[in-house]
Amino acid sequence: MEQKTVDQIIDQLKLQIIAALNLEEITPEDIDADAPLFGEGLGLDSIDALELVILLEREYGIRMEDPKANKEVFRSVRTLAEYIVAYKEKL
Repeated sequence: MEQKTVDQIIDQLKLQIIAALNLEEITPEDIDADAPLFGEGLGLDSIDALELVILLEREYGIRMEDPKANKEVFRSVRTLAEYIVAYKEKL
């Protein structure tokens, strides 16, 4: 199976985040891949973080035992995509 690139995962993640978090007023183009997901960037909160953990497990088979320990992974869409690609390469 062909590995997806970081940019392909970014595009996919944007759509998945919008769907999972019901961000109906946001389009993928509105999401800056390098902007923070929490706080001033996309403005997500701790409930949204749990939804992202579920999304990673459901869509990519990635189990995060302690998401707080992996806080940097959730910094932006790009860091999430890079983590997914690195995780898949280890398999």
